[in-house]
Amino acid sequence: MNELVSTLNGLVWSPALIYLCLGVGLYFSLRGRFLQVRHFKEMIRLMFTGKTDEHGITSFQALTMTLAGRVGTGNIAGVATAITFGGPGAIFWMWMVAFLGASSAFVESTLGQVYKEKLNGEYRGGPAFYIEKGLGLKWYAWLFAVVTVFACGMLLPGVQANSIASSAQTAFGIEPTVTAALLAILIGLIIFGGVKRIAHFTQVVVPFMALGYILVAMVIILLNIEKLPEVIVLIFRSAFGLEAGFGAIVGMAIQWGVKRGVYSNEAGQGTGPHASSAAAVSHPAKQGLVQGFSVYIDTLFVCSATAFMLLITGQYNVQAPDGSALFTGIAGVAAGPGYVQTAMENMMPGFGNAFVAIALFFFAFTTILAYYYIAETNIAYINRKVNRPILTLLLKFAIIAATVYGTVRSATVAWDLGDLGVGLMAWLNIIAILLMHKIAYKCLKDYEQQKDEGKDPVFHPEKLGIPNADYWSNTTAEDNLTAEKSEVQQPQR
Repeated sequence: MNELVSTLNGLVWSPALIYLCLGVGLYFSLRGRFLQVRHFKEMIRLMFTGKTDEHGITSFQALTMTLAGRVGTGNIAGVATAITFGGPGAIFWMWMVAFLGASSAFVESTLGQVYKEKLNGEYRGGPAFYIEKGLGLKWYAWLFAVVTVFACGMLLPGVQANSIASSAQTAFGIEPTVTAALLAILIGLIIFGGVKRIAHFTQVVVPFMALGYILVAMVIILLNIEKLPEVIVLIFRSAFGLEAGFGAIVGMAIQWGVKRGVYSNEAGQGTGPHASSAAAVSHPAKQGLVQGFSVYIDTLFVCSATAFMLLITGQYNVQAPDGSALFTGIAGVAAGPGYVQTAMENMMPGFGNAFVAIALFFFAFTTILAYYYIAETNIAYINRKVNRPILTLLLKFAIIAATVYGTVRSATVAWDLGDLGVGLMAWLNIIAILLMHKIAYKCLKDYEQQKDEGKDPVFHPEKLGIPNADYWSNTTAEDNLTAEKSEVQQPQR
């Protein structure tokens, strides 16, 4: 089984996917005249506008739900793994994936809003919806939906759960079986409460956990600030094979940087549009821009905090593809959360181990909730045709079982399964958004024109020649704008 998963991973994560992720991100950035830079202030402004109603959630809640999926074990264990197998240069390529991927995130999340639907009283959308309506390929849409249910419901939760169990055992001596039982109970309490409960939970937890982690990492960096310039030079030199000792693995730096970058920030993977489609906004480009900023938060802030902390303290290892050691700074510790725990514990004795375990719990736990929501949205898409409500119930039990399984299995198996799930989704979604990106940029142009005219943009697809955007009628767009303004004037307490 392990060999089969590893072989499939090698096929899915071939150089073709690596360069497809980078190439598409670069093309979208050029196509949008680097919107991730031009609209940086607008991204931040839009995060805190919008409304919630009985059908949808606010832009900020959608952002935190997306970040719940993006900010996970990849920001801690994933960074450590990327450095181990790709050297410090892998961090540069993670940054590149984030910068270029912000445009990919804009495209996919804008498309998610354009083609969203109201199902059972909630806004739903995602790649399956926009593939069917925008491309007219129902078989492709169904393929994405089935793959995503399988990936998010069965393959990906194990990575998060395994990291929680590993860090909890290191910090507190808690056995994985106990962790598995606790996770099963906590996940069940939340996912049986629906999307609103997930949104409210992530809205509180995600900003707190991300800021807390970054602040502690910043303290460690500041205590060693004289080493930071040296570390930045090391990252850039290693990325291009200019650093002695790491030149032989420059190809691995690109591969692992892109792989872990995509796993961490999920840009182009197709997960972000699910939560962004649930937001109640007056124009799709609004949520597209918000989701573009979420990639920055994940990789440029949280992942960089982890990377700088490891490289400054020297608590990391680097090994060649044949398993030989190129650099050993933390002997006897497997690549993963143990690196970060050791680094923090050395700098903050009696605090570091426990803090990383707690941070990783919140990071990974909220990511599992995000995976459930994504899988549930694709079940909702499938149920539009087959109408089998029991599928949602089966999904709830499946994701709990997958979490328990991942908790007690080895880290290698968990990560291989997770990478397989991410890769399959990325292939299907990137091809789709590459075929449909003109619609997203048509929305961006319309948004920019209305802003230049001093208007608060509203979306009328018929004026832009966009068919099958059934949710967006003239009345819906104007009502959303009116509700947004009312929300700003009388904020919820």
